[in-house]
Amino acid sequence: MVLSARPEPIRLSPADTAVVVVDMQNAYASDGGYVDLAGFDIAGADGVVGRVARVVDAARAAGMPVVFLQNGWDADYIEAGTPASPNWHKSNALKTMRARPDLAGRLLARGGWDHELVDALAPRPGDIRVGKTRYSAFFNSQLDSILRARGIRTLVFVGIASNVCVESTLRDGFHLEYFGVMLEDATHHLGPDFLQAATIYNVETFFGWVSTVANFCAAVGRQPAARED
Repeated sequence: MVLSARPEPIRLSPADTAVVVVDMQNAYASDGGYVDLAGFDIAGADGVVGRVARVVDAARAAGMPVVFLQNGWDADYIEAGTPASPNWHKSNALKTMRARPDLAGRLLARGGWDHELVDALAPRPGDIRVGKTRYSAFFNSQLDSILRARGIRTLVFVGIASNVCVESTLRDGFHLEYFGVMLEDATHHLGPDFLQAATIYNVETFFGWVSTVANFCAAVGRQPAARED
């Protein structure tokens, strides 16, 4: 099957392609989650949830693996690092909790509401969950070995945040010889709107391919047999 994409079409096969759902957690997409409490605009997240659900349903129907990434740390935040780690200084969740002691222990801690995936995107049997402790899901996680054990070579990215966790994971995947595709209308950015355009430019020009939800659903579920590989 061929996915219409930029800068050129790219071939997909359920046998070696996975959909990677990046951090669709209450922390990033729900009112009262860490991103909301940290002062970022999450107004566009609701629409992204619905479009991600369409992609996930289409992938499952095509027999394509779905990998849910969840960002966060242990309840004691040991995995988040100390002041000797740049993550301690740059993580907005950690900074928000330091500024607001009433939130201590609530943001992105495994087992808490903030860390959980949004209800509309609950994994089903056969889906894969991978935890991560930094922006890139390839850092200190089992993601690479899980994908390689299944012969996965192409990754279709959806989720939040396009300019942080989506892009950093796609970039690291590029350096590990994965083909990365970002569905631009099934991702949401953190910060000013120009960041989405900048991320799309980086992916399309340097690190992978850019497509849409409609194109993906058509490629994996609605294409005439004559156009199949």
